[in-house]
Amino acid sequence: MPITRRLLGSSILAAPFVKGALAQERTITVAAYSGVFEENYMPAVIEPFLKSHPGIKINYFGMPNSAQMLGTLRAQRANPQIDVMLFDLTFAKAATDEKLLEPLARDALPIFADLDQQRAFQPGVAGAAVTFDHLALTYSPERITPAPTSWMELWKPEHKGKVAVTGVPDLGGISIVLLANKMEGETDYMKSFDKGIASLAKLAPNVLSFEPKPDSYTFIVNGTSSLGYGWNARAQLFAKNFPGKIGAVVPKEGSVAIMNMISIVRGSKQQDAAKQFLSYALGTEAQSAFTERMFYGPTNAKVQVSDAAKARIATQEQMATWLPVNWLDVAKIRDRINDAWRRRVLTAAG
Repeated sequence: MPITRRLLGSSILAAPFVKGALAQERTITVAAYSGVFEENYMPAVIEPFLKSHPGIKINYFGMPNSAQMLGTLRAQRANPQIDVMLFDLTFAKAATDEKLLEPLARDALPIFADLDQQRAFQPGVAGAAVTFDHLALTYSPERITPAPTSWMELWKPEHKGKVAVTGVPDLGGISIVLLANKMEGETDYMKSFDKGIASLAKLAPNVLSFEPKPDSYTFIVNGTSSLGYGWNARAQLFAKNFPGKIGAVVPKEGSVAIMNMISIVRGSKQQDAAKQFLSYALGTEAQSAFTERMFYGPTNAKVQVSDAAKARIATQEQMATWLPVNWLDVAKIRDRINDAWRRRVLTAAG
C-alpha cells in the first residue's frame, strides 16, 4: 500500500549559498501514527526539532497502526527508506527479532540515562519507550451520571446497544480481555484467558460496534454511543476538545499500561541524524510538549508538566496497583486470543 509522504523543513535558500547548503543537508524519514497522533506530534515534536536542527529535514510517514508499520519494514528490508520508527512495544519486539531495528545499548546515547530505567527499556527490544499510556473507561457525561467507577458498567443491561469499542486484535481489545479475566478471578493470563473471553461474550449484546469508524471516542462525542473504552491519551484529548461530551476514568479495578517504542531502523543511511532526532524526541523539551498537548505519559524521568496535564495522566503510584501485563509474553498468546475472540465473542455479537 502506498504511503503518503510529507516533507518538512525549508529548502528556500539564498542563491549564492544553495549549492553548499544542499551538500550538507540531511533528510531522515520518521514513521509513526497518522490521524490525531500526527496532528499533535508534528507541532509538539517534529517542528521544534527542525527549528533547532536546520541542517536536517524530515519526511513524516503516517500509518494507521503498528501492524502496517511492521509490514512496511519487512517490505523494505533490502533497501530501508525509513530511518526512525515509532510503534507499539509488541511490534517493536517482532521487528527486533527479525533484525529490522538497530540494537542500541543503554549507554549508546546520553539521553538514555534520563529515562525511566525500570520501564523504558524492555529486554530484547531495540530502542526505548517514548510514550506511556493506559486503558480508560470512556463515557458520555450527558447520558451517564454520575461518572462510572467500575468496568462492570459496560455490562449493565440498560446499556444494551450503547457501547462502542475496538475489539481484538487491537491492544485495547486484548487489554479488556485481560482485565475481565482478572475480574473473573483468573490472575495468570498466561495460564488461561478463557474467563476473560467468556466475560466479553456476555458483553457482546451491549456492543453497538466492535469496529467503530473512525473511532469509539467520536461515537461518544456525537451521541452514537454512551460508553466504551480506549486509550487515555486520545480520550483526554477528545475530552479537552469537546468539553462535556466525553469523559475518561480509571475504574476501581485498575487498568492496563502500554508503551510506544522509538527505534532506529537497521540499514538507515542517516544514522547520525536519526540518533539526533531520537535524542530530541526523548528529551525533556519534546516529552513535556507532547504530554501537555496530547496527554501521553512521558518516559523521561526529568520531565516537569503542568498540574492540568498531571490530572490527565496516570501516576507511578496508580500504575503500581494495576494488572501487571508483560506485553512481550502476551505477544506469544496473541494469536490464540484472536482466535478465541473470533469464535466466541464475535459469534455472540451475531
